[in-house]
Amino acid sequence: MAAPPQLRTLLLAINALLRKRRYHAALSMLKGFRNGAVYGVKIRAPHALVMTFLFRSGSLREKLWAILQATYTHSRNLASFVFTYKGLCALQSHLQGETYQVHSFVAAFLGGVLVFGNNSSINSQINMYLMSRLLFALCRLGVGKGYIPEPRWDPFPLFTGLLWGLVLWLFEYHRPTLQPSLQSSMTYLYEDSNVWHDLSDFLIYSKRRPSE
Repeated sequence: MAAPPQLRTLLLAINALLRKRRYHAALSMLKGFRNGAVYGVKIRAPHALVMTFLFRSGSLREKLWAILQATYTHSRNLASFVFTYKGLCALQSHLQGETYQVHSFVAAFLGGVLVFGNNSSINSQINMYLMSRLLFALCRLGVGKGYIPEPRWDPFPLFTGLLWGLVLWLFEYHRPTLQPSLQSSMTYLYEDSNVWHDLSDFLIYSKRRPSE
C-alpha cells in the first residue's frame, strides 16, 4: 500500500534536512540522545529483571515497577549525558574554531557532574563499571606511552588474586563498605550455602520456603 502524497512529501523534506551539513551537530545530539535511551534500556532491563526476581522481595507489581523505574532512570541518564556531551563538544569547537583533545574531557566532566553527579544506586553502578575499565585503559596507555615499564611477565594472575582476596575480605569483615547489590550476590554465594535442613533447600532451593 503506497503512502499518502502528504506523507511522502514530509519524508522527503525530513530526509533533505537530515543531509544538510549545517545542522549536523544538532542532529548528532538528537541521535545521540536516541541511542543513549535505547542502549540504556538494552543494558538495564535484563539486569534489573534478573536481579529483582532473584534478590528483591515484594509483590509481582512492586517488582515490575522497580524494573521499570531502574530501566527508565538508566535510559534517561545515559541519553541525557550523550546529548549534553555532544552539545558541549560542538559548542567548544564552534567557539574556538577547531577541535582539541581537552574538549572531550571538559564536556564529559561537566556532563558527568550534571547527569551522574547524584549519588544514587544506578549512578553508582554505572560509575564503578566505568572506573574498572578506565583503570585498565590508563594502564595500557601508560605502557604504550612508555610511562609505565612493560611487564616482563603476565600480571593478570596477581591482579586477579588481589582483587578476589580484597573483595572477600571486605565482605567477611567490612561488609557495609560494599555496594548493596554486590552484598546480596555474595550473601547468596557464600552465606546461604552454609545453611540447609534437608534435600529441598540443599539442592533445589537456596532457602527453606516459608510454608515449610
